[in-house]
Amino acid sequence: MTILNWDIGLKGGKGLFNRLNKRTTGIILVLAGTTLWGVSGTVAQFLFQEKNYQADWLVVVRLLISGMILLALSGARQGKKKLFSVWSDKNGWLSIVLFGLVGMLGVQYTYFAAIEASNAATATLLQYLGPVFITLYLALRTKSWPGIRQIIAVILALAGTYLLVTAGTPSSLAISGTALFWGLASALALAFYTVQPLKLLKEHGTISVIGWGMVIGGIGMSFVAPPWEVHGEASISAVLAILFVILFGTLIAFFCYLESLKYLQPSETSLLACAEPLSAALLAVIWLNTPFGLAEWGGAVCIIITVILLSSAKEQNRQVPEANTGDGQPTKVSI
Repeated sequence: MTILNWDIGLKGGKGLFNRLNKRTTGIILVLAGTTLWGVSGTVAQFLFQEKNYQADWLVVVRLLISGMILLALSGARQGKKKLFSVWSDKNGWLSIVLFGLVGMLGVQYTYFAAIEASNAATATLLQYLGPVFITLYLALRTKSWPGIRQIIAVILALAGTYLLVTAGTPSSLAISGTALFWGLASALALAFYTVQPLKLLKEHGTISVIGWGMVIGGIGMSFVAPPWEVHGEASISAVLAILFVILFGTLIAFFCYLESLKYLQPSETSLLACAEPLSAALLAVIWLNTPFGLAEWGGAVCIIITVILLSSAKEQNRQVPEANTGDGQPTKVSI
């Protein structure tokens, strides 16, 4: 090899190494963020079942504290003008209020209510049906029949839901009717939460829109469950669990995911996002002894494959840019 070729080879190798490093960093970040979201669901289950806390109170505290921190960070990074820009927008203020009360509060409360009525694994998996509802909505809106990939995904989603709900025994329900209601409501809320704020996110920035949505949703829920009226066991483990849900399960997970988008494509992060239901299911089974049989694991696999199919659709299909899950995590869906 000549000196010139050797030099070019070194530079090319270094560039490849840097690309691999960035890709590895992105993968680690997205797995950390989505795993923390999944773990926070199981920690919420611990608070509901072991410490007697209620879903509505935890939602209020989580939204208010996380939202105020996000707004403070947004103001520090982007300035006061950018932070309040949504309120000077003629149509923006109405959209952000709708997003906060129906989107953010809706998806957070229904998700925690589903956990309270069943367990974190089932609630997270049922919420992952959200992209299926988005696919069906887009098919109706565009009056176009879904492709074969999307049809298979819908069939798998139905099969997965059936296995989760019945545990393979059609004559009985493995979860309560209340849990099923809140789980499906969570998926529908997720679909609204995903599609409704796309223009807001593009014009006013992710952090400020999510922050305002959390604060508005928290204020709205405060009329139902005032944050100062605490019902639950006052113990160190309970306080640590609440702090984990707020700090690690919301803020740190959120920033890990956003940071990963600097190194990975949204479609790649969507595939890796399957770590969320898997971590919720595994931790619930190992830590809280949640019963999760072969049929339930089969349902989990069906729903996770559904997400993968919708996330890896071909580029020529019409796509929703990013579909956020209940905890802020984007999932790319196509039709």
